[in-house]
Amino acid sequence: MAISNMFGIIPAKLIRYAMDASSMQIDWHRLTAGYGLHDVVADSISFNLLVFALLVLLMALLKGFFMFLMRQTIIVASRYVEYDMKNEIYEHYQKLDYAFYSQNSTGDLMNRISEDVGRVRSYVGPAVMYTVNLGVTMVLVIAAMIQVNPTLTLLTLLPLPVLSYVIYRVEHIINRKSERVQAGLSDMSTFVQESFSGIRVLKSYAAEKQAERDFSKQAERYKDAAMELVRTNALFQPSLVLLIGLSTIITIAVGGYMVMEGRITLGNIAEFVIYVNMLTWPVAALGWVVSLVQRAAASQQRINEFLDTKPAVDPDSGYEIEFKGQIEFKNVSFTYPNTDTEVLRDVSFRISPGKSLAITGGTGSGKSTLALLLMRFCDPTHGAVLVDGIDLRKVSLGSYRRQTGFVPQEVFLFSDSVAGNIAFGLNIDEVDSEIRKKVEDMADVACVSTDIKSFPNGYETMVGERGITLSGGQKQRISLARALIRNPNLLVLDDCLSAVDTITEERILDSLERNLKGKTSVLISHRISTVMSADDILVLDQGRIVEHGTHAELMNTRGFYFEMFERQRIEDKLKG
Repeated sequence: MAISNMFGIIPAKLIRYAMDASSMQIDWHRLTAGYGLHDVVADSISFNLLVFALLVLLMALLKGFFMFLMRQTIIVASRYVEYDMKNEIYEHYQKLDYAFYSQNSTGDLMNRISEDVGRVRSYVGPAVMYTVNLGVTMVLVIAAMIQVNPTLTLLTLLPLPVLSYVIYRVEHIINRKSERVQAGLSDMSTFVQESFSGIRVLKSYAAEKQAERDFSKQAERYKDAAMELVRTNALFQPSLVLLIGLSTIITIAVGGYMVMEGRITLGNIAEFVIYVNMLTWPVAALGWVVSLVQRAAASQQRINEFLDTKPAVDPDSGYEIEFKGQIEFKNVSFTYPNTDTEVLRDVSFRISPGKSLAITGGTGSGKSTLALLLMRFCDPTHGAVLVDGIDLRKVSLGSYRRQTGFVPQEVFLFSDSVAGNIAFGLNIDEVDSEIRKKVEDMADVACVSTDIKSFPNGYETMVGERGITLSGGQKQRISLARALIRNPNLLVLDDCLSAVDTITEERILDSLERNLKGKTSVLISHRISTVMSADDILVLDQGRIVEHGTHAELMNTRGFYFEMFERQRIEDKLKG
């Protein structure tokens, strides 16, 4: 950077020499008019100007070369810092537990890994570069200016601190208004994304006009914020040019007076104008740099909030096991973070390897929470979950989850092909012919192969964002196939057949019974028809186990389970 600025200063001196030398030669040219030396002096002027022009061009090329090296060093390094930070944050995000994601919005997570990291990069790259450039330029340029004339130097530099302060103040206002513009844009983007994701709901309620009105309000707020920013910029740019021009005017006015007094030459004025222009933009950038530093500090603080967050469930702790399929809940109670409601109360049960357990109960009875504890998305508040007699908290999460399959209540499909979504459970990069056979087999087990074959491109049909192009039942069955393809030792199904009709449900359950022999399975559902064939059934109510046994045993007790069965049987008759 220092070398680049040195090659920026030399042209100013060359121009001064060129102007002073040319001025003398022009006087000689006038004096030799009518003599034989007249043409020789003219040729000499042209030659000297050509030499100085070539030297200035050479200095510009050398300055540009070292500036290129400077930017290659600083800006490229800042991009590597950005790359490392994004990877570090993304890796840390994946280690954070279920509770963290339930308390933080996706938009905020995305903003910190993109917008905030970008601001930190701007500090590491441009802010550092311009700060150092300002320091180096000021030392070199002011030293060169003082050598020419200290008084003119002082007068010329007077507007520059004012310029820097004005830019700092205006940048602060611009940043605040830019934040409002960004917030407005974010709100509009979120609104549009939700509208298109929920387009079926929007159309089914004939709410298009209401959506248009709501969007117009969002767009109006965004427009107002953007116009305020434009007005500020409209005042800022002319003010900037005025203050920059003021230094040049002082140089020419005061410098011209000094030329008449014979204290400096005409070339010195040209030299000073170049020096002023060299100083103007680094000084002008100072206010912008201070703003960058402030924004980067705030962004780094936001990033550190999440980087300093420790997962309640540590994925790296524990040791690997060869899971046999035995599960035991020992006096398990659970309360969600930041709430006082105890979702599970002193729950105890045991599942033998290769057996199936069904869990049923009313809404809010704690069924899905049991699934979260089984998959260790969270740990019990009291008690323990044991796998093969070992506390699950002592087992490596990666080791355990590689041997389990989980189909959640809320199905999520990626924007990939149907085959890619099913094969996702294998953690592979692409679906080859061997994997394709497994995909088709699991689709058969999940009773979704017929539906897939009816798609335009079969298994290569692209699934829309979050599976919007598929029906609820199709999404659930594809998600089931995704879990089955891993051949898990434990399969947890959390009410994952709720969107499937009863005939298809019976086919799926029969298929699962044949294919899960020797495997432990946990089937969670509020529908008695789904759970009645399990080896053992738990009935939950308000977080407690109120009944426990086989379908026949529970029917004979004529308790809570029997009432649920009768109520659902009457509902099915009324629907029929």
